[in-house]
Amino acid sequence: MRVLYFGTYEREYPRNAQVISCLRRAGVDVVERHVSVWDGQEHKFSAGLGAALRLARAETSLFRRLDGDLDAVVVGYPGHLDLPAAKRIARGRPVVFNPLVSLADTLVSDRRRFAADSSAAKMLRAIDRAAFRAADLVVADTAAQAAFFEALGARRTNVCFVGAEERLFKPAWRQPEDFTCLFVGKLIPLHGLETILEAARRAPELRFRVVGSGQLQPLLERRPNNVEWRTWVRYERLPDELRSCGCALGIFGTSPKARRVIPNKVFQALACGAPVVTADTPATRELLADEENALLVPAGNADALVVALRRLASDPELTRAIAARGLSTYRAHASEAILGERWRALIAELL
Repeated sequence: MRVLYFGTYEREYPRNAQVISCLRRAGVDVVERHVSVWDGQEHKFSAGLGAALRLARAETSLFRRLDGDLDAVVVGYPGHLDLPAAKRIARGRPVVFNPLVSLADTLVSDRRRFAADSSAAKMLRAIDRAAFRAADLVVADTAAQAAFFEALGARRTNVCFVGAEERLFKPAWRQPEDFTCLFVGKLIPLHGLETILEAARRAPELRFRVVGSGQLQPLLERRPNNVEWRTWVRYERLPDELRSCGCALGIFGTSPKARRVIPNKVFQALACGAPVVTADTPATRELLADEENALLVPAGNADALVVALRRLASDPELTRAIAARGLSTYRAHASEAILGERWRALIAELL
């Protein structure tokens, strides 16, 4: 099977890197047609003449015909505007869209960059509908997200978890003497940073470490004394952070989108064998069970988060058990071997 991974996708974003890695591991010949637009851009889909010109040049370049045989075309994240070019390149072959998000849901409902009744919001909703309808298959990261994409116009959906890049995220977690609650990620409303910081205020005896930057960064400038903050570390160093933490924090936001996703950081922590504490949502329940392979708490509930973190900090046996079962769950349901065969099978069904 020969697949073209196509578009203006962000090459280093974990979802794209993981899908390419999984397909290759499953024996698929993956070739890339990539034109950089969003790589290195802190604010993807930012407004402005520069962004518009970059995108226009990229889409023109993508319309060039591609030599060689292909079985299918996969449009990577974020590629909502790449579907017309992908359909032309495919020449009747299946086009699979790997969107990860809805643009309107992300920029309007979640990050609130545009008002719901604004012209920009209407345009984003139109782009979503056109992209989802154009694809022969839209692959979502959870069943909850797939149902949402169908409501936006996707004609056919299926599900494949995000997983983690196993060239980096390997099981080597060891229970540390100094228990630290680790959060790694973009500082955006989806992740519920306010809940994490409030939990830190209510549990001053616990240590927290936050690694990340973004629009909620001002909150960290007023952080409690027991919260250490670094703006970022190199992606290749994230496994070291996870292997040395007391526990890894997922997301705790209360938006509708937060209830439909399992973030990269959860899969990465599970792959490293670290114990996970995250919000109890429909999406999370597709993979994890409370007190079995993670501790799950109500989204936005700082008191419940404090209780969970204190349990792990005071009960090494429970922490080791949660960590071990989390790693077993990852291997059974979200490893590269499992996801590679899943992606290959989803594409094969279209041929």
